[in-house]
Amino acid sequence: MLEILLSLAIVVLIAGFSIPIYHRLQISNNLDIAAVTATQTLRRAQVLSQAVDGDISWGVYIQSGSIILFKGTSYRSRDSSFDEVFDMPTSITSSGIQEFVYIKFSGLPQHTGMLTLSSSGNEIRNIIINEKGTVTY
Repeated sequence: MLEILLSLAIVVLIAGFSIPIYHRLQISNNLDIAAVTATQTLRRAQVLSQAVDGDISWGVYIQSGSIILFKGTSYRSRDSSFDEVFDMPTSITSSGIQEFVYIKFSGLPQHTGMLTLSSSGNEIRNIIINEKGTVTY
């Protein structure tokens, strides 16, 4: 009986240390997935603008909970029937520039700057769009 209690205590102790570590890894993974999704969506908008798909510019709008690829010269004047929405965990917040639009033909961004994604675990991923449209994170 003593051996069973000792084994059970060891299992509980290991589980007690593992759960917070797993939680931190899950938050970090969610942040990485959101950064990759945002980066890929920005690159896709640039390619669609360069290909002049629909004879208009394409852009990306990032808000709490979602990343939206849109067709149009701005998010407000977009054609919402072409929206592609990618979910982002609500534990991740975005700051900095939230709307990026690429000029048709050239694929150059109308605005350059940095988008910051942060998690509740105080981790940060910066996504930078330069004047040539290169996206780095």
